[in-house]
Amino acid sequence: MFNWFKTVLLMAAITALFIVIGGMIGGMIGMTIALLFALTINFVSYWFSDQIVLKMYNAQEIDETSAPQFYRMVRELAMHARLPMPRLYLINEDQPNAFATGRNLNHTAVAATTGILRVLSEREVRSVMAHELAHVKHRDILISTISATMAGAISALANCATFFSPRDDQGRPTNSISGVVVALLAVLAAGLIQMSISRSREFEADRIGAKISGDPQALASALEKIQRYAAGIPFTAAQEYPATAQMMIMNPLTAGAIQNLFSTHPSTEERIARLMVMTRTGRYN
Repeated sequence: MFNWFKTVLLMAAITALFIVIGGMIGGMIGMTIALLFALTINFVSYWFSDQIVLKMYNAQEIDETSAPQFYRMVRELAMHARLPMPRLYLINEDQPNAFATGRNLNHTAVAATTGILRVLSEREVRSVMAHELAHVKHRDILISTISATMAGAISALANCATFFSPRDDQGRPTNSISGVVVALLAVLAAGLIQMSISRSREFEADRIGAKISGDPQALASALEKIQRYAAGIPFTAAQEYPATAQMMIMNPLTAGAIQNLFSTHPSTEERIARLMVMTRTGRYN
């Protein structure tokens, strides 16, 4: 219920933001166009944001025929978690990473990179998939998926502001307001995501995921490996769409001040430490 409340607040905030920016750029006409754009984005984000994100990553759906071992692993975990079997996707990227997306328990997808299947052991892959199913079980995939789509829409609005700004003979913008708007929109988008998504959701997904898999030590090992490999292997799609980075089990962005604004992941070292305590004591703090 709380995630639904945050989702509604995010949609309302985006709508208000679009109206204000539209008014700054084009007055009453700009406000009207921005309102229609915001309503369209809200509708599309709710119903199609998961498909949009999967398309961004060129994710390919797989089934029991194309990837039998991986598919059966996720199906077993879903049954153990008492969840419907999600659609399963592979992303052809060398960096090991994974995410879950969807709008509710019956419309979910879990995606993993081909790199994660190569780098991790079967136990570790199983623990990562359990972590992603924990996001589904905790019902936080809607807000994370919508926020990624919304941030993309804000970037599109920034591009519109740049495109429609009056220019002089040398092609330079003459409207200083539009320039300020464009400069602030990326930071504002990152701020909205930071406000709508708590870093604690990763701790909670680690805890629930470790219970689903029954193997917190494997998840700790997987996180250590993913961080090590991710630091040296660029993730092309994530670099292109940095707002989607918060959906991953590990921040896929390797550098860049603006890109790092979109990071909503807690310290990997702290995540590993908590899982190791859980391994020894059975309790997660």
